[in-house]
Amino acid sequence: MLLAVVDPLPMYCRGIATVLSAAGHIVEQPGEPLAWGRRDDRMMLLTLDAVSSWDLLHQLGSAGDGCPVIAVLTDDSVAAGLTAVRAGAQSVAARQMDEATLVATVDATRAGQAVVPAEVLAALIGGAGPETRHLTADQQRWLRQLAAGMTVAQLADRAGYSERAMFRLLQALYRQLGVRTRIEAVIRAQQQGWLLPTSEQPGVT
Repeated sequence: MLLAVVDPLPMYCRGIATVLSAAGHIVEQPGEPLAWGRRDDRMMLLTLDAVSSWDLLHQLGSAGDGCPVIAVLTDDSVAAGLTAVRAGAQSVAARQMDEATLVATVDATRAGQAVVPAEVLAALIGGAGPETRHLTADQQRWLRQLAAGMTVAQLADRAGYSERAMFRLLQALYRQLGVRTRIEAVIRAQQQGWLLPTSEQPGVT
């Protein structure tokens, strides 16, 4: 099975490739990860550090024909782990994992097992997750604007709040969604269909 390492830092990719090659894995760094991941007998180690990487994970997971993905988290919170699993990751690991953990995670995932932190597993079993109901129209609009690249200052100006007040409102929204960062909030909104115009959202007529 071929293994891709997708990370923005070439030195990190080389280090991971060295460790995994020594453990007997064939490692590649594809130029087109989505197309690469939709072919047979492949697995991907994907660092989730930007909207584009979360979007890649979601595309591979939702396609039904994507390769197994080990989500490498720069934010190793339970919320980030839950979001990664729900977006389609088979396994979840922290970016600062040691070599032994890296090899064990790759070997287990290759064997068809799922490797996730104990806290994430407990949250999945217990049904823990973000409260995604009851978002206001303003909150949904803010998510769409964040996804479009607006800054907090621009959002505040449009909404009629001070920048500090807008920041507090967004932090409260992130907590409501069970996420910690803007990137995770945008991914959550994408998964729920909130980035569509209101008339096109599921269940809205």
